[in-house]
Amino acid sequence: MTNKSSLSRNLGLLHVFTIATGAMIGAGLFILPGMAHAMAGPGVIWSYILAGLLAATGALSMAELATAMPKAGSDYFFVMRGFGAGAGSIAGMLSWFSLSLKSAFAVVGMSTFAALIIDLPGILLGAVITIFFVILNILGVREAARAQSVIVIALFALLLLYIFVGFPKTRSELLIPFAPYGIGSIFAATGFVFISYGGLLKIASIAEEVNNPGRVLPLGLSLAIISVTLLYAASVTVTSGVLENSMLDNSLTPISDGGRIIMGEVGFIAMSFAAILAFVSTANAGIMAASRYLLALSRDDLLPGLFSKVNTRFQTPHIAIAVTGGLILFSLFLQLKVLVEAASCVLILTYILSCLGVIVLRESGLQNYRPAFTSPLYPWLQIVGIIGLGFVLFELGVEAYLISVGLILIAFLTFWFYGRNQAKRESALLHLIARLTDKQLVNSSLEAELKQIIRERDNIIVDRFDRLVENAAILDIPEPITKEHLFEMAARQLSPRVRIEAGELVAILNHREQETSTVLSPLLAVPHVVIEGSGCFDLFIVRAKKGIYFSENAPQIKTVFMLVGTRDERNFHLRALSAIAQVVQNKGFERDWMSAKDEQGLKDIILLSSRRR
Repeated sequence: MTNKSSLSRNLGLLHVFTIATGAMIGAGLFILPGMAHAMAGPGVIWSYILAGLLAATGALSMAELATAMPKAGSDYFFVMRGFGAGAGSIAGMLSWFSLSLKSAFAVVGMSTFAALIIDLPGILLGAVITIFFVILNILGVREAARAQSVIVIALFALLLLYIFVGFPKTRSELLIPFAPYGIGSIFAATGFVFISYGGLLKIASIAEEVNNPGRVLPLGLSLAIISVTLLYAASVTVTSGVLENSMLDNSLTPISDGGRIIMGEVGFIAMSFAAILAFVSTANAGIMAASRYLLALSRDDLLPGLFSKVNTRFQTPHIAIAVTGGLILFSLFLQLKVLVEAASCVLILTYILSCLGVIVLRESGLQNYRPAFTSPLYPWLQIVGIIGLGFVLFELGVEAYLISVGLILIAFLTFWFYGRNQAKRESALLHLIARLTDKQLVNSSLEAELKQIIRERDNIIVDRFDRLVENAAILDIPEPITKEHLFEMAARQLSPRVRIEAGELVAILNHREQETSTVLSPLLAVPHVVIEGSGCFDLFIVRAKKGIYFSENAPQIKTVFMLVGTRDERNFHLRALSAIAQVVQNKGFERDWMSAKDEQGLKDIILLSSRRR
């Protein structure tokens, strides 16, 4: 049986780290160094480092977006909410293509290495492994992630052995001249090997299944990018330093060849086994991640609804996983160079969109855009990332552009003939335009969606106080007033809700204030009174930008929470006071309160505040 239920949050830090690193350490290391060395010579070492640094700009931007919106198919989700349905639909389809092609690239590599060890048809073995991981991913993401953890730990151990044994045997003359084909060749190779960092994209795509994403996602992504960049640089340095150029250039088994030079036939077999582990892990993570794009597109009605069905027993999108597996099987018959260039080009575009997405969402003025992690050095990190990634994309060449245009055309046609008529969502870009021009261009639908995402992310359980706030009368006063005037305004609105005459309620409020002031700080007052009757409790919320005159000691009260309830609600009365105290003590409450755009924005500040529930 299936439905559109939420995915389970079962992934922790180790899972995030191993899925990201396992997805990155694959054909990008075990096949591409030979092809990239033919392009740039020993400078390929810097190509991997530059690709890692550029990927880090996108990864940090993606970490911010993913902690603000930890949903399946996250980079698609970001683009959709940032730039609109058309751009989002194309980005989601491109990411699905890219990750599926990268997984197919891994399976092709696995076939190449399998033929060196066992006498079996490589494509047949790759198909069997693909089907196996399709089944594993359907059975559960945690099971697939556990398998990934074991594979990655073994893979790291073998590569560290390769590095430590190989470094003393490197020959400096093989690393000189460092850039025999010019500096431009290093940048061209940077774009070529950029696919090596596609694993970061996969983590964003499974963000909805990460437990405590605000902490785990940025930490896992940061650890993954740092460790893998260092591992790439060290491994490629050893390989370039032990293999003659004639042997290394265009080799499809460069690390295995290096293993033979360093440790003999045992080293060749060990590194070939490590390569197969890497390819298996990349294929596994690729199926896991790519399928979430179909799920996310379907949820937004940009693809047919069957792709968003989640198996109620295993809580996985089984149809999306199966279709992704089918595309990977079909892609096994494409040329290796086509797979690499197409995947790298689309990945670069995705990272550029992540950097742009952070800028658009931050500048849009969306109140409920609340990432648990904020990218450092904003906006310079994003600007450097966009320029650097754009330059590397330019260096890839015409063939890569043609492939990308073809994939974009397929994605666009899918949107035009199916998703266009279904698209009804707001975008942050529209909010940014509205902020600069006409505020009537947007409504509150995107803010409401972001609010629900935050509730899911932070495990906010809606309690009685939340429901009280949702239904509360609220007043946003632009001019300065006195407390007497405020009490009259409040009584007119509260009177029919608490079944008491307005004049009587004004008298009760004034008497309460004369007995003991309800001013709690220079900016906050919480008038709370008990009335006759039973089963009645209400809240009245006020923001006064120019202040409410309560007394000489409190002439500029900006925030008022007014509580009115019967005696039998005394316990909840105390809990409501406690909730208010916790809300106003949240970091940045005063700033957020004064900058909220409207009445619903004021309520959202309270509803999304950190407090005991």
